[in-house]
Amino acid sequence: IYDLRQINPRADISVKLVAQAGVGTIAAGVAKAGADIILISGHNGGTGASPQSSIKYAGVAWELGLADAQHALVNSGLRGRVRLRIDGGLRTGRDVVIAALMGADEFSFGTVAAVAVGCVMARACHLNTCPAGIATQDPKLRAKFKTPPDHLISYMNFVATEVRELLAQLGLNSMQEAIGRVDLLHQVKEGLEGNPPIDLWRLITPPDGDGARRYTGTPNPLKTTAPLNQTLLNDAMSAIETGDRVDIKYTITNQDRTFGALAANEITRRRGSSGIPLNTILIRTRGSAGQSYGAFSVKGMHFKLIGEANDYVGKGLSGGEISIAPSPDYHGEVPVIAGNAILYGATSGAVFIAGRVGERFAVRNSGAAAVVEGVGDHGCEYMTGGVVVVLGSIGRNFGAGMSGGIAYLLRNEVDLTHQINHSMVTTGDLDRADMDVVRDLISRHVKLTRSVCGKKVLANFDLTHFIKIAPRQEPLDTTPQGEPVPITMPIVA
Repeated sequence: IYDLRQINPRADISVKLVAQAGVGTIAAGVAKAGADIILISGHNGGTGASPQSSIKYAGVAWELGLADAQHALVNSGLRGRVRLRIDGGLRTGRDVVIAALMGADEFSFGTVAAVAVGCVMARACHLNTCPAGIATQDPKLRAKFKTPPDHLISYMNFVATEVRELLAQLGLNSMQEAIGRVDLLHQVKEGLEGNPPIDLWRLITPPDGDGARRYTGTPNPLKTTAPLNQTLLNDAMSAIETGDRVDIKYTITNQDRTFGALAANEITRRRGSSGIPLNTILIRTRGSAGQSYGAFSVKGMHFKLIGEANDYVGKGLSGGEISIAPSPDYHGEVPVIAGNAILYGATSGAVFIAGRVGERFAVRNSGAAAVVEGVGDHGCEYMTGGVVVVLGSIGRNFGAGMSGGIAYLLRNEVDLTHQINHSMVTTGDLDRADMDVVRDLISRHVKLTRSVCGKKVLANFDLTHFIKIAPRQEPLDTTPQGEPVPITMPIVA
């Protein structure tokens, strides 16, 4: 929530919670953390990409989750500052009205909306073989999708009409009057025939607190601005406006989270996705950076950290460049200088780390390049693009769910049998093209971080020293002319 608030202060932030025991306590924490919308998702929803075990057994009914969240938020005085949304099997106007009476401000339709436009519930959303042509990129299958939007419009009109009829029967003039009026509900049956009786009194009992029962627009008092982030934005404004190069130096602490995101937001707002020219903003920092250092940074932003960083370095990286080197007073052999989930969801840019990092390095990376000197478990998990070079040891389960991109590992540091997850990747030797990519990345790594490890590898560089990890099947080609999709690997001059 804090990360998203930094990169886009104007956005409404929604947090989805699964309906389960204790979800109300979690919802209260989410409200305190500054979310605008809390979505309670019931067990009857879910995409066709979900495994059957999740579809059948994950979560509980949305009514249970909604009642728990409503009670917790009202009793803690937090209900007025967040919008409570519900989904997970809503079908009719009656479902909507019941959800409103139990406290929901907003309502989401997923599966039934897909059915309205032709979904046949083939449960193949993740396989690119949707027979209805909805969840696929295959041109032949997409050609089968011919349902006019009128079908969905008609369905939603029917739902709205039933909602109006039920509100009229209850003597209510609007949905706003219905929200939180759980006193208008009563149990009509004790359970299904042949089953033990069910007592639903907890669901239809009003909360004990005297606070608001629905969203009132109360501002959230949580401060989500970081002084150093604001300072960086002010110092970099001339570069953002005119393109003049700036070289900025700061001392950073672990209280400075999501450092650089405010400036990235301003660049994107003014310049769009193209960002600013390379080497426009150079940010030199020393110390221990907080979570999400350099998150969402864009082209033209270059971060140099001497010290160490917490989790989520380069989260959502979108063209920026980050380098991290250990403090000069560190005299160990292989420093651990960054945390977990680095490059989470990055789309482009580059990260160079002269030390070891934690788990899930480059998780969901879809286009960034990286050089690191050791990773923990689950490296390159769910990676879909980009290039990763590891100049050190790796943990277990490397490459799990990796469907795109390439990783290069030092052969003598890898146990191919026990550390690589072979379910979706293959291992092989490097060719000349691979060698150029790896050498260029390591050279840039040494230049930015003065890495001793990188210098040793370059001094005795040989493609046989590396092993290549690549997906078993090439990612689906979606370019119009059928050209290969290039891997984004910006190497700054």
